Amino acid sequence: MIPLFWIRWLYAVTLVVILLGGSMVLMPGVALEFFSILFYFALGGFQARYPAAANEYIIFAHGVLGAVMLGWGASMLLVLRGPFCRCDSDGWALLAVPMLTWFVADTGFSLYTGFWQNAILNSVLLVLFAIPLAATRKYFNGKW
Repeated sequence: MIPLFWIRWLYAVTLVVILLGGSMVLMPGVALEFFSILFYFALGGFQARYPAAANEYIIFAHGVLGAVMLGWGASMLLVLRGPFCRCDSDGWALLAVPMLTWFVADTGFSLYTGFWQNAILNSVLLVLFAIPLAATRKYFNGKW
């Protein structure tokens, strides 16, 4: 039986993913300012650097990314609630493999395009998932 501590940790981090994704959809201005601070170290960094049409597209892209994060988070909650908590053979892999795939692709692309700040943000999220996943791996040994 997986200790409840790790299950709750994973639920909490997954809720952070959902809340961040939801904020990107429901509060696009807030998300734009967050990323302006992250990438340009200033409020209004995107607005000052790019023309209005580009900023409209950036807000649209953030909304689409937020919607994807909402879907990803919902999937993670279902996996946590079902196969992960039951220690089913794929329960651990259904969380770990997509997380690692996302991290390598997103972080690699972020570094390639010069947005190292996003790579740091990704690394924080990866660590927040990796700690409980590493701690619970033994409950799935020999099952994947």
